[in-house]
Amino acid sequence: MRNNRRNFLGLALATVAFATVGAATATAASVEEIKAKGTLVVGIQGDNAPWGFVNTSGVQDGFDADVANLFAKELGVKVEFQPLAVANRIPALTTGKVDILFATMAMTEERAKSIQYSKPYAANTISLYAAKADTVTKPEDVAGWEIGVPKSSSQDKAVTDTVGSTATVRRFDDDAATIQALISGQVKAIGGNQFYGQRLDAASAGTYERKIDFLTTYNGVGTRLGEKDWNEAVNAFIDKIKANGELAAITKKWMAIDLPQFPESIPNIPFTVN
Repeated sequence: MRNNRRNFLGLALATVAFATVGAATATAASVEEIKAKGTLVVGIQGDNAPWGFVNTSGVQDGFDADVANLFAKELGVKVEFQPLAVANRIPALTTGKVDILFATMAMTEERAKSIQYSKPYAANTISLYAAKADTVTKPEDVAGWEIGVPKSSSQDKAVTDTVGSTATVRRFDDDAATIQALISGQVKAIGGNQFYGQRLDAASAGTYERKIDFLTTYNGVGTRLGEKDWNEAVNAFIDKIKANGELAAITKKWMAIDLPQFPESIPNIPFTVN
């Protein structure tokens, strides 16, 4: 009797798990289904200016928002933005809570195992930021420091790979929390993208500076693995806005730089679905 009950409970749990996975998968719509529905749900960062943020009018804004709006226009649909924390971006996509990610997704081998990247459409330099009074010219100078990063971010990987064996890496929920950790003295330095300097100056002018650069990363649009229709639609769109100058204009608007040169390929990170 006890074994029968145990088997029944195991079957029930397996059924619930299967139903949950099935429900998540069922929400993953094709490009044509989204066109018919008329609304594209875009995963985006909600508090990482100028990439993605909510402006003073309560509207999602920034570089990724502008590109996503253009993509929705290309599909002939409306946009519904879903602001996401760094660590929630991939789960939101793979479970079907969002249709696509325009969410400052640095292209890494590890992430490429979970999502399909498009061709790159933005570049980002990851650096160490600390107080001007602290002398740092090389990674060895931060031995013994506590360094903040947004967890599961490209900064997390860059800092951990470079100084994680000699410094303590502290992980925070998002970019805003990481910046606040430096300002409040919770950490001595932070790993940040190329716009952290502006945000630090806005919070405490003249106090902090960019010390050393770890690497330059490239951002791609994220879609689900194996979904060739989404991947082809996004890549065709990126080619179009590169050619017609729209991507260059958005880059100049938000980053005050010319459109970067993007690599034709990145080892172990496919841009297309075979």
